[in-house]
Amino acid sequence: MARSEELSVRAGDAHLAATLLLPDEPPPGDAGDRYPSVLLLPSWLPRDRDGGYDRIGHASWFAPAAELGSSRPGLLARLADALAARGVATLRADPRGCGRSDGAWEAVTLFAKINDARDQLAAVRGRRDLDLRRTGIVGHGEGAGIGMAVAIGDPVVSALTLIGASARSWRETLRRAAAARGRAGTEHEHPIVAALDRWSEDLIERAERREASMRLPLPGGASVELALAPFEQAIHTPALALATMLHRSVALVHGEADSWSDPGETALLAAALGRSGDPPGTRIVAGGGHDLAEASDEVIGQVAGDLAGRLRPVELPPVLLAIEEMG
Repeated sequence: MARSEELSVRAGDAHLAATLLLPDEPPPGDAGDRYPSVLLLPSWLPRDRDGGYDRIGHASWFAPAAELGSSRPGLLARLADALAARGVATLRADPRGCGRSDGAWEAVTLFAKINDARDQLAAVRGRRDLDLRRTGIVGHGEGAGIGMAVAIGDPVVSALTLIGASARSWRETLRRAAAARGRAGTEHEHPIVAALDRWSEDLIERAERREASMRLPLPGGASVELALAPFEQAIHTPALALATMLHRSVALVHGEADSWSDPGETALLAAALGRSGDPPGTRIVAGGGHDLAEASDEVIGQVAGDLAGRLRPVELPPVLLAIEEMG
């Protein structure tokens, strides 16, 4: 059984409730008694640290899990367990305003989320049981772009796995996803998804005009005030642009039936990463949705095993060498 530690991570002016999952088996002797580690970053909309929709802080936004007939843990929890079984520690946190973390999700900017991810990495770098030289990131949906932005500025991150990533900006992602879900009715049991799809063009237009906020009507008469800076920032920060600056080992994973980001986005992203000199590995999960809930434990294990195998040691910059020596 993996060993779980509950942490409170200081991220700017907020505290994030987090879980550090450590393998039960000791690290191999040639690893210097330290585990490689991976930061797990969740997808769009309010999510908890396990990767599922946040039904603690935003219960009225999402259909109760019991009504959906799925008993599987969230994608990030499944990956954490699979990585622990392969000797890799993981950190995952409730984002701002979700679960048990501080803040208000409705007002958090994309750039603040990037800084929060950096702070999560920094929070565990002084631990004696983690190997600073072998650090990776799993980014799911929005977390894929966040993970890329963090890795570009952090030479210690050696490998990434990006799941359900978008290549183009949030403008195209939201429009395409809203149209696809509108035709199929996918995920419209969640009030916030139905509202975003109905008002997507209005939201995009107001964000591009740099209005401060928009009151989004929810089905049933309720509404929510959304800050528009996060959407405006996402529109102008496409993953394709980040890919040209990312020189890391990358694997791209996409559900065949993803209702948030079409699998064609992975092909675009793979081409951009290839042009930058680092062709990624790619995998399309047959029948898989955005959260890969349909994927078997075997498939999740293969995704985890691939990442574990790419966590090769890198040279540390002087400041992190000093942290390692003090540890």
